[in-house]
Amino acid sequence: MPKWLKIYLSGALMGAADVVPGVSGGTIAFIVGIYDRLISALSGVNLSSIRMLLKGDFKGLWQHFDGTFLVTLLLGIVSSIFGIAHIVTELLVSYPVWLWSFFFGLILASAYILICDIDRFSLRHGAALTVGIIVGAALSILVPTQVNISLLMVFLAGMIAICAMILPGVSGSFLLLIMGMYGYVMEAVKSFDVVVICVFAVGALTGLLSFSKLLNWLLRNAKSLTLALLTGVMLGALVKVWPWKEVVTYIDVGDKRLPAQEQLMMPWNIANFDVADSLVIPLILFLMGAVLVILMHYISLQKVNLKTNDAL
Repeated sequence: MPKWLKIYLSGALMGAADVVPGVSGGTIAFIVGIYDRLISALSGVNLSSIRMLLKGDFKGLWQHFDGTFLVTLLLGIVSSIFGIAHIVTELLVSYPVWLWSFFFGLILASAYILICDIDRFSLRHGAALTVGIIVGAALSILVPTQVNISLLMVFLAGMIAICAMILPGVSGSFLLLIMGMYGYVMEAVKSFDVVVICVFAVGALTGLLSFSKLLNWLLRNAKSLTLALLTGVMLGALVKVWPWKEVVTYIDVGDKRLPAQEQLMMPWNIANFDVADSLVIPLILFLMGAVLVILMHYISLQKVNLKTNDAL
């Protein structure tokens, strides 16, 4: 598969995931193996890049920001949000248990691989993993609220949502829902409210440029601990992705009715339980998601080994 196509498809998967409250585009970036490169490219704003911009060295600036990678990924994300994402949301309405089962398998297998990839897993890694699990679970069970909306709130919502979107296990759309901003932002996009969209975009850009630099520093200077923490967040977020659940209360967002509180259940305790639809097919999809991640990891390892042998 050509490199550009792999990057584009990775972006398409990230875009589809980001519209589902509970699933993170950052998780998908981890799964497909582009997370480090994405964070490194996003954190490229520094004195060197500013000097290149002032000198008009646009070719150097493009290379500095890994421009081809970012633009290709962005095209995949945008095309997915306006194309593929509506299919995902329809599946979420019509076949929620099936879709959540597939996501559950993806995320659980990814977390397992990440833990296995941490060299010399120690007590401090275990502590970071535990903290991550607590944070991820706490974010997953927060109840959506409503706030007094202002342009400052829109700006802050943009900052928080974009930071969540590049964190594995934390869903930006879910945090917007918690802050009571999901419906307002979606309605602004639908009605093309330029002021709200621009303020949200500036907030998102601000959060992206600042938070990505912090993440990049952590991955460069404390990679194993950072990976343990992020893996914990992914595992904690599985609370939100658990396939079998019953909605306790709803929240009205514009013309949509979305779950506010959910009660996790065992598959045989759900209403209208059917062995095939409620258990067998979800388990098959769970295994498909897990096997897909393991195969992708195996293929990437084979490529690394081939490159190493060629170098020798």
